[in-house]
Amino acid sequence: MVAGQSGLGKSTMVNTLFKSKMWKSTMPGLGVPTPQTLQLQSVTHVIEESGVKLKLTVTDTPGFGDQINNDKCWDPILGYINEQYEHYLQEEILITRQRHIPDTRVHCCVYFVPPTGHWLRPLDIEFLQRLCRTVNVVPVIARADSLTIEEREAFRHRIQENLKTHGIEVYPQKCFDEDINDKILNSKIRERIPFAVVGADREHIVNGRCVLGRKTKWGIIEVENMAHCEFPLLRDLLIRSHLQDLKDITHNVHYENYRIFRLNESHVLPRGPGWVNLAPAPVSVPAPAGPQANPVPPKVGGWAKDNSDEEC
Repeated sequence: MVAGQSGLGKSTMVNTLFKSKMWKSTMPGLGVPTPQTLQLQSVTHVIEESGVKLKLTVTDTPGFGDQINNDKCWDPILGYINEQYEHYLQEEILITRQRHIPDTRVHCCVYFVPPTGHWLRPLDIEFLQRLCRTVNVVPVIARADSLTIEEREAFRHRIQENLKTHGIEVYPQKCFDEDINDKILNSKIRERIPFAVVGADREHIVNGRCVLGRKTKWGIIEVENMAHCEFPLLRDLLIRSHLQDLKDITHNVHYENYRIFRLNESHVLPRGPGWVNLAPAPVSVPAPAGPQANPVPPKVGGWAKDNSDEEC
């Protein structure tokens, strides 16, 4: 999932990630921005590298925080994430369930921070606090080419300070480092978060090479050149080095938290086809018919236990 206010290049960044036109950032033939809305839309794309195919679904949340009144503007996004958890849970608790449950859960949310160069906005802090409890979050500095190298580094340190002050745990979280190798790799990543990224979906010729980048009056900003931006770090994190880890943490931590919460209130879960009653069935013990009647042995662990010393 990609989230952030409009005009930060979310759709362009997705196109850059897949090197294809998944979304158009302007109305065809008009050259004007698309209407800003909180209506979520998803696109599934298959990418192939070295003979390995990977199907990714990207959900866009255009126009987040653009309204005059932004009270609870995060509700549609958090609601969508929880809705995917609910779909998975409903499939999982069926008596006859699929061997491979369709997984539409959001494994990562890339949060676009506007390049103000100052601090995180109160709206960003409020949303990130809620979002990090539900999904893996990777913040990025959008349109990083609008800042100088010095401004970019200072802004990064301010954001890291903000996150620490407000107790916001972004991915990769320290508590999930399993061994020394993970700790070393993730520590290097945490030093660079939020990644300073630039999106571009056009190719240009630079020194005889065809590169993906954005043309300005000062020159070409190359998307895959680490001297210009950190898009390669973001791409590697999402679809190479940490792809499986993102899925594992989503299933074992975020989904598990949702599952426990929902099953604790299972009496209000909707009873669909194949519903499993999770509450223990009451065991009724009939009263003796008379003084000579044999007492009914109570059920213990599914076994009938009598008053003898023998063990079942």
